[in-house]
Amino acid sequence: MPPNTRVFVARLVGLQVFGPSGETIGRVRDVIASLRLDRKPPRVLGMVVDLPNRRPIFVPMLRVAAIEAHGVALASGQVSLRRFEQRATEILVLGQLVGTRVRIATTGSTATVADAGIEQSRTRDWAITRVALRERGRLARRSPLQVLNWADVRGLGITELLGGSMTSTQQMLLSFEGLRAADAANVLRDLPSQSRYDVAEALPDERLADMIEELPEDDQKDLLTHLHEDRAADVLEAMDPDDAADLLGDLAPGVQARLLELMEPEESAPVRRLLQYTFDTAGGLMTPEPIVLPPDATIADALARIRDPKHTPALSSMVFVSRPPQATPTGRYLGCVHTQRLLREPPFELVAGALDTDMARLSPEASLAEITRFFATYNLVCAPVVDDDEHLLGAVTVDDVLDHLLPDNWREQGLDEMVASEPEAF
Repeated sequence: MPPNTRVFVARLVGLQVFGPSGETIGRVRDVIASLRLDRKPPRVLGMVVDLPNRRPIFVPMLRVAAIEAHGVALASGQVSLRRFEQRATEILVLGQLVGTRVRIATTGSTATVADAGIEQSRTRDWAITRVALRERGRLARRSPLQVLNWADVRGLGITELLGGSMTSTQQMLLSFEGLRAADAANVLRDLPSQSRYDVAEALPDERLADMIEELPEDDQKDLLTHLHEDRAADVLEAMDPDDAADLLGDLAPGVQARLLELMEPEESAPVRRLLQYTFDTAGGLMTPEPIVLPPDATIADALARIRDPKHTPALSSMVFVSRPPQATPTGRYLGCVHTQRLLREPPFELVAGALDTDMARLSPEASLAEITRFFATYNLVCAPVVDDDEHLLGAVTVDDVLDHLLPDNWREQGLDEMVASEPEAF
């Protein structure tokens, strides 16, 4: 039976939560959603899960692999065991949304929220798309439930759900909704220091991590060192390993060691490997999480992997094939398959039959100049990094190369200003 992509929150409460190996983690208590300034459905951030000792923790929806009748299954990866703390602009669906008095847009009649339906989109994001209502009146208890779209219900705005008053931090957080990480980072950078810290404290770990990756180095260090060390470790875990390694490499050795110690071993291991290399070499620039498949995977398997929205366009331009294990450093590297080739092959064929075995590889010690010439020579946006023992270590993407070729302050300048002042950089 396929996992549910639509479910009402009340049905989740009390369900057991299972880890990747089938171990019981706890039970679902509630669902957390993020409010928006517009009428679009709120984004579901995650679940509040009670551990066996009744301690509530937060489990991001990105960690949820499947929601089924018998429980919630988590994907591989670690979840923070820190006690759950609700942030500004977040609401507990059962604790705050259910029971709210609302008005039905089409009829003008009043009703009470009895439940909320959440739905997963094609991009794997979850949102509250439907609301189960019971009309108010003398016979309210007997009136049947009716399910409406979120947009057809009035009274679920920010003012009603936050009690009629918003702090300046909440207003700023809401203004970030819908912005790309790079644009939101620019807004964050322009805020006064204290406002910037307040917003960083209130942002979810994943959103803050995305924004920190887009900030200049000095601003990255300033924000990370302001956070409590436990929170800083959580944010580093949510960052791409290569970006986390770059940031940790700029910190004092003692601070770096402490944050690596606080990170989950599964999350810190690839970051530690990257820190072994100089920042301007292929080993320092690469991501240790490219798309890697075994030789007996099919073309259809490969296409499904590159369609995953968590991969950048550059990483999705090719898949790499190796002997087990597929986690970097992999078994013996066999070659790569370009996305264009995948689109031309029958879906039932094996990727091993479409390998490009002639394409050159980068060594982890390759310099930035060598990497640049490599990309220009082979017209690539992604390239494999392979060691002397034929293990795939990771992949360098063109955006990482550009990041190091542009002037140090390129994130602080507008594009027009940068072109005028540094034409040779282009």
